[in-house]
Amino acid sequence: QVQLVESGGGLVQAGGSLRLSCTASGRAFTTYTMGWFRQAPGKEREFVAAASWSFGRTYYTDSVKGRFSISRDNGKNTVYLQMNSLKPEDTAVYYCAATKENTVVRDTGAYAYWGQGTQVTVSS
Repeated sequence: QVQLVESGGGLVQAGGSLRLSCTASGRAFTTYTMGWFRQAPGKEREFVAAASWSFGRTYYTDSVKGRFSISRDNGKNTVYLQMNSLKPEDTAVYYCAATKENTVVRDTGAYAYWGQGTQVTVSS
């Protein structure tokens, strides 16, 4: 069993930055791919970024490439999402998730464990 707790959300002006954190409890953090998803009001939850447990691979959705960066500190059981050059369309609840998958990392259905979410609001 893995429990995930996100933090770091908030209100920021367009062009600003935020860093989200997600700390996992339980064992074997290093064997989980960690992902970030987001859900805006009235929209489906969508993939944002993931960091696989093997080979250190990272994945991003096209709309955040060059602006967002995912990283993990296995010693702290924590994954981060650094978000720069934020846009109003980035406004959403951001969720951290964990999966044993190593390649199917963009699909919400691949993730067995989810955090409670943290709100990110970008004002124009």
